[in-house]
Amino acid sequence: MTSHVTATREQWLAARLALLEDEKEHTRRSDELARRRQELPWVRVDKGYTFETEEGSASLADLFRGRSQLLVYHFMFGPDYKAGCPSCSAIADGFNGFAVHLANHDVMLTAVSRAPLEKLQAYRRRMGWTFPWASSFGSDFNQDYAVSFTEEQQRRGAEYNYRRSPPANGDIFTGKTTATVPEAMAAMTGVDLPTYAREAPGVSAFALEDGVVYHTYSAYSRGVDSLWGMYQWLDRAPKGRNETGAWLRHHDLYDRR
Repeated sequence: MTSHVTATREQWLAARLALLEDEKEHTRRSDELARRRQELPWVRVDKGYTFETEEGSASLADLFRGRSQLLVYHFMFGPDYKAGCPSCSAIADGFNGFAVHLANHDVMLTAVSRAPLEKLQAYRRRMGWTFPWASSFGSDFNQDYAVSFTEEQQRRGAEYNYRRSPPANGDIFTGKTTATVPEAMAAMTGVDLPTYAREAPGVSAFALEDGVVYHTYSAYSRGVDSLWGMYQWLDRAPKGRNETGAWLRHHDLYDRR
């Protein structure tokens, strides 16, 4: 017998209609937020960045591939990682399906990570992905867009998600932390927790007009939550996200648990 509240169909319908009004308000609020994102002022990007791609060295403007808009997913894959972050990988699992639609709507989607290109390409083959993925190894791009940190920044508190994070607890460097979920995620990337935590997720948007690149938007942390197609489905499942620990895996490792 379930411990959850039960009801007749009529009672359920009444409750559902009440929720529907709130859902409609949420949708209207989301539309308004989208409009405000598009009204943000643009910041000209004068700094030159060099990326390594399948086609060779590329500038930020080259990543647009002929489109006027660029969306960059800041994928957590540091130079020492053996595999991509499982959370970022779960987000990227959805990219193949809609990247082609974006590309045909004047929007280029690409992932960018600090790991060398050959590591990214090998992992992409393993995951079966086809979307563009550029390496920012050796450039300041990740640092400038607040998704990569030095050990010193980590120790004193880095700027992330538009605020300064508290200094990293000494336990993160000794392995005595009780933060089991980040530790599990770090283990799946093949590095220790401090190394794993020197990368962070995010999304940034850019526009290209008359040969000039402009930065238009960036979001981090829970700001990328809506990009997780998986979570949008879980939010509508009977038990929701129902997370009690590090349940997430790379999609080819679930049968090895």
